[in-house]
Amino acid sequence: MTQYLEIDGGRLAYDVTGEGPLVVLSHGMGDGRQAYRFLAPRLVAAGYRVATADLRGHGESTTGWSSYTRTDTANDLLALIRRLGGSAVVVGHSFSGGAATAAAVLGPDLVSAVVEIGPFTRTQKLDLGGLLRNGRHRKGLMLLLGTGALRSVGLWRRYLDHAYPGAKPADYDEYMTALEEALRRPGRMAVVSKMGMSAPTDADAQLSKLPVPALVLMGTLDPDWADPRAEADGVVAGMPSGRGTVAMIDGAGHYAHAQFPAEVAEVMLPFLKDHTRG
Repeated sequence: MTQYLEIDGGRLAYDVTGEGPLVVLSHGMGDGRQAYRFLAPRLVAAGYRVATADLRGHGESTTGWSSYTRTDTANDLLALIRRLGGSAVVVGHSFSGGAATAAAVLGPDLVSAVVEIGPFTRTQKLDLGGLLRNGRHRKGLMLLLGTGALRSVGLWRRYLDHAYPGAKPADYDEYMTALEEALRRPGRMAVVSKMGMSAPTDADAQLSKLPVPALVLMGTLDPDWADPRAEADGVVAGMPSGRGTVAMIDGAGHYAHAQFPAEVAEVMLPFLKDHTRG
């Protein structure tokens, strides 16, 4: 059952299922909390209470917020954890990967660990050599830039098709049709554009202060980077020594949690067991 959290400036929609230590799942831009529809049940079955929340301006959450930064999302996640009680492991995908880092720094008493899936946590630098060498990366970047500049649902759908290389979920077409309808509502693509065009400088500035363990999951075929492994290693290198680890999901694109939920859960569950509180 959908619940709502009122925050100064708007309202966030979220669901909670299961019993046990709290895990909060935060999706990437241009998606919704249903992005974790395959991963969340696996975590619940393993004994966790799982909350999934729609970002500002996404899904059943409201638009009209004054800003849509990773720090804003971090504070929203902390407010949700306070509402639900206790501390949580925060799992963030893409845009929310950087938000997870910021949440841990801003609320170390509320966040016991973070998992970042395909995270945009570091400030990005244009890799001209990578663009020339890697056609998959070149196409993905052009589609992302076009989506942000034109606020185009069609280009975003083309990016998503590209970001799910090879195997796609059985409900992929149905899911994407519903997502397109949601993004065509007034103001939704403007939010996606603002998020997509914002540099993760706020999250990058927090990396060296990360006070909790982190797991960075990256698909080997993620088109958002010319070298996904190097990006994951770079995120961990920005953390305090020994704080983070990297796991690569073979064959996955930018949405490893939806493409290969069993493999992602297999990597995540030992990490959760070691780093949940209570």
